[in-house]
Amino acid sequence: MSKHIEDASTLPVSWTKSSASGNDNNCVEIASADGAVFIRDSKNPTGPALAFTRSEWAAALAGAKSGEFDAI
Repeated sequence: MSKHIEDASTLPVSWTKSSASGNDNNCVEIASADGAVFIRDSKNPTGPALAFTRSEWAAALAGAKSGEFDAI
């Protein structure tokens, strides 16, 4: 389902960022609604977002936790 949303601010969601990110807006934010997970750049709240199914998001998190992306 991965898809691109042109303007993340049009999504009817509440965005969340990690408490470890600080106040400099140099991070990503996530939100969820209707079985999808959205991700956007916190520096550009009216910019694009990506949408993933919950299973796609779970697979990405599992890969990150297991070190699958450490070489990137």
